[in-house]
Amino acid sequence: MATAGKVIKCKAAVAWEAGKPLSMEEVEVAPPQAMEVRVKILFTSLCHTDVYFWEAKGQTPMFPRIFGHEAGGIVESVGEGVTELAPGDHVLPVFTGECKECPHCKSAESNMCDLLRINTDRGVMIGDGKSRFSIDGKPIYHFVGTSTFSEYTVMHVGCVAKINPEAPLDKVCVLSCGISTGLGASINVAKPPKGSTVAIFGLGAVGLAAAEGARIAGASRIIGVDLNASRFEEARKFGCTEFVNPKDHTKPVQQVLAEMTNGGVDRSVECTGNVNAMIQAFECVHDV
Repeated sequence: MATAGKVIKCKAAVAWEAGKPLSMEEVEVAPPQAMEVRVKILFTSLCHTDVYFWEAKGQTPMFPRIFGHEAGGIVESVGEGVTELAPGDHVLPVFTGECKECPHCKSAESNMCDLLRINTDRGVMIGDGKSRFSIDGKPIYHFVGTSTFSEYTVMHVGCVAKINPEAPLDKVCVLSCGISTGLGASINVAKPPKGSTVAIFGLGAVGLAAAEGARIAGASRIIGVDLNASRFEEARKFGCTEFVNPKDHTKPVQQVLAEMTNGGVDRSVECTGNVNAMIQAFECVHDV
């Protein structure tokens, strides 16, 4: 492409300070270096993780920064050593990347890559320790190796997944985080046996995906737990068979679930990020 090897100027939503409104700025995006890919972002979603670190509730506050990690786009150019991707490929960013060589990547039990595991404190590229974003020569930090709140971004090749070009990017962009997180939690971690009973705490995007995962695994009862009753009807489409709104009960919700299921559910998936919900999810499991 005509832009390959050149700096691209484009629009990006920049977080200058914690909790302050994002500012649309013209940024310069440098060409990809060795084992890197520059991607034109066409669609990006907003995840609670972006908000959490924008509010500086995470680890080390790092600003100015470009957030975003759930998106879909097209490869604009590739750096030296990249062979599995080419300009024009449709891709999704992967904030927990894979080098494909370390013990974790080769293990069937873990995806916490030694090189590319998620690191919210790293605001630069892993190859040379520099940012690919800048404004008037001042570096703008990256976020979890993706930074999709920009029309163009640069990522390590291990943080990019090639997809079928016929897949609609405006829909499959949520596979970068919400869907894969919930579905994977059910199928790969909880592993509910066929005919089992599963409780899903939180029916946002991740919770809906977790319910779908439980359905695919063959769970017979999938109980959705949420404070927002308006989510229940939509959750039916993703496999939920029953619902509990903690506000409708005077008893602790874990006790309600235990009584509904003759002692507790077989598996529980917590999808709220709330410590109290984690405890409740743990306590409603049978024989715990």
